[in-house]
Amino acid sequence: MYKVDLNCDLGESFGIHKVQEQSDILTYITSANIACGFHSGDASVMRETVELAIENNVKIGAHPGLPDLVGFGRREMSVTPQEAYDMVVYQIGALQGVLTTFNEPMQHVKPHGALYNMAAKNTELAQAIAQAVYDISPELVLFGLSESELTKAGENIGLQTAHEVFADRTYQSDGTLTARTQGDALITDPDYAIEQVVKMVKESTVMSQQLIEIPLRAHTICIHGDGEKALTFTKNIKKALEQNDVSVKAIQDWKESL
Repeated sequence: MYKVDLNCDLGESFGIHKVQEQSDILTYITSANIACGFHSGDASVMRETVELAIENNVKIGAHPGLPDLVGFGRREMSVTPQEAYDMVVYQIGALQGVLTTFNEPMQHVKPHGALYNMAAKNTELAQAIAQAVYDISPELVLFGLSESELTKAGENIGLQTAHEVFADRTYQSDGTLTARTQGDALITDPDYAIEQVVKMVKESTVMSQQLIEIPLRAHTICIHGDGEKALTFTKNIKKALEQNDVSVKAIQDWKESL
């Protein structure tokens, strides 16, 4: 049987009780990437999201982004590798502090938005992020775009590295995600999204916008919790995976085989 992790970006709001709007998604996913305050989230939202994830037996990871609240961390910024290292360490530390109060371990780290996409292409930036994760704990799993510079950096430094694919995004022929500034960046047809996900997991390929089949590895699938009809989308993705003999489990439960 095939196996895959199902992750979602959560805690990306401000103000107490806001996270309840996304709490139902936690009943279907296996890993949660929790915003650490730079691109979104605050102390109360972080704590509430952690609590909800624990209640649903969902494994928790840090979701560090660029310091850009207005742009939701999706605008590229000129940052040095040292600055990237520092901001990742800082944000992991924030979530780690909250997890300590619940006696809950951190499973993984997944960069957010522009920082994630920049690290997918920029070797030095990818190495700085991987180093930051490793220096905090070599036991952490690094999530990165499948077959990207970030996953290469994680593997080279000795981290267990999960190659991530996207259910609702289109791909370019170089394996990168289509920029959100383009109209065809998002997949809104749920049937097409399910077809793409199953293909990525079972065949280790995805069809690019240029109609070129791209090889990849699919250890974890990203679901965007802030998307339209996100709950229904998540529920249908999980159901389709299981119907296609794909076991949906947290990375923590099978990371030794990464």
